[in-house]
Amino acid sequence: MQYEDTLRYYSSCAKEFYRDTIDVDLIAIQERFLSKLNRGAYILDFGCGSGRDTKYFLERGYQVDAIDGSVELCKLASEYTGIEVKNMLFQDLKDVEKYDGIWACASILHLPVNSLIDVMTKMVQALRGNGIIYTSFKYGIFEGERGGRFFTDMTEKSFEDILRNINDLHIEEQWITADVRPGRGEEQWLNLMLRKK
Repeated sequence: MQYEDTLRYYSSCAKEFYRDTIDVDLIAIQERFLSKLNRGAYILDFGCGSGRDTKYFLERGYQVDAIDGSVELCKLASEYTGIEVKNMLFQDLKDVEKYDGIWACASILHLPVNSLIDVMTKMVQALRGNGIIYTSFKYGIFEGERGGRFFTDMTEKSFEDILRNINDLHIEEQWITADVRPGRGEEQWLNLMLRKK
């Protein structure tokens, strides 16, 4: 079970996933991220899913590019946000110093650790100086298949181990939250704000 299987999952369940996530309230975290950016900053929504966060950022006057690995989710998110959502894998990010912020909410957690290090290195390259990354992982030590998708869970310690392999990035903030979806409150998430040095 690897990334391709996860993409197949999202392709087959795109409408259900869209329906389940479009109205999830992440305003506190979205605003925490935006507070670290200048008005009108350039954001990459990296694995945008339903397009919920892209639309939030656009409506507040930010410039946003959005990508997702699922063709079906790209179509749904494009329709919802009014911008073209690009179908692209995380590994194909090639931009250099283009974005002020990268929002990777519950997205890069689908990568195995070795791929995660490579992709996060590309994310740092895509950020302008002093740029910010928000990302989140299910809290724990599990790595493998869960419910048809691949997950790499993280603790503070395991994420620090990852970060040792990535140059020019440090943790500015980290905190744990409960899942905000109905019936999922017992699940915990590790939230991270990472600053390009």
